[in-house]
Amino acid sequence: MKVRINDSYEELSEAAAEFVINHIAYKPNSVLGLAAGGTPLLLYKLLGDACKEGRVDFSRVRTFNLDEYIGLPADHPQSYRYFMQKNLFDHINIRDENIMSPDGMADDIALECGRYRAAIEAVGGIDLMILGIGPNAHIGFNEPGNCFVPDTHVVELSEATRQANARFFTKPEEPPHWAISVGVREIMFSQNILLLASGAGKTQALWQAVRGDITPEAPASILRLHRNVLLLADHAAAARLGDKEDE
Repeated sequence: MKVRINDSYEELSEAAAEFVINHIAYKPNSVLGLAAGGTPLLLYKLLGDACKEGRVDFSRVRTFNLDEYIGLPADHPQSYRYFMQKNLFDHINIRDENIMSPDGMADDIALECGRYRAAIEAVGGIDLMILGIGPNAHIGFNEPGNCFVPDTHVVELSEATRQANARFFTKPEEPPHWAISVGVREIMFSQNILLLASGAGKTQALWQAVRGDITPEAPASILRLHRNVLLLADHAAAARLGDKEDE
């Protein structure tokens, strides 16, 4: 795992944007895995700006959203499909048919998980997976537990995750209890992983991921076993890591 500590969230986001832009320049038909949430917001804005400036071309890029709430339609303002549309897809030249996301309204959620897993496999897996990290060290909606769940699956969201996401909803009790998430094996089979961490609320989780035991109780810790991970963190998130880089 390569560690890069940045002075600010803005600097972190700029470094992430340049990394993604360079990746797409190297492989114009890249398959990207995309995380929602607060941390990648500025990254997505910068990618939209770069696309309008002609610095990056998404016309051949395919994307897979990392997760989705069960029970929210794609056009619901709090669905992750809507989040990505509003914050990224509306601002880049990506083709609609190249955008993939789990269907939280599917009649058969187990069948939908299998369909999504098969869709990822059909394109040869993810070239670049963009991840955030939850306060409890979850990645995607892979929550702490007694085992790593390998494939796209249904997950019951922890109370910590629901509380962290409550800011996106009108009422704190509104975040759904269940979601679909890409599994750990699908994440680990990605060719490259870009992990973003910002803010003091991620300090403990990031320490667990980088310094703690590799355990499903801190799902992000498994990323240390991947051959090509770049962690971009700001000083607040990396406070317990010290100044050392390039783990």
